[in-house]
Amino acid sequence: MAEKIDNFYLVRQDMLTEAMQKTLEAKALLESGKVHKVAEAVQTVELSRSAFYKYRDAVFPFHQMIQEQIITLSIQLADKSGSLSALLKEVAKANSNVLTINQSIPLQGRANVTLTVDTSALKMEVMDLVKRIQAMEAVDKAEIVGSGSL
Repeated sequence: MAEKIDNFYLVRQDMLTEAMQKTLEAKALLESGKVHKVAEAVQTVELSRSAFYKYRDAVFPFHQMIQEQIITLSIQLADKSGSLSALLKEVAKANSNVLTINQSIPLQGRANVTLTVDTSALKMEVMDLVKRIQAMEAVDKAEIVGSGSL
């Protein structure tokens, strides 16, 4: 009996085979409710059913892989009174739990903040949380630099 492989790799979409990309498209159609049957989904994206079933449990969008996990965010934050507090409020508003905070000494009006966040109770997609943080006035840059299981 073959061993279950638990190694995961982050691969840019354009590096995936056409069948893998179409599998992701078909899965998105099914999840969105635009189609209700696998046959409809594969016909819409012009993919064989056998290719869909081959890849459906093997390829996932990045945001699905990091759901219900711990993520580490790197954030470049303005050195203004209340900036860190506003950032933490935004994370809490999304129903996430901050596990660790590491902030550098501000240089040239900016501080690097690293947050490790438990996203298991998150009320939105992880990337939506990142976009909300990026949109904050005091934030110059925010990105996911790591993720792991609970």
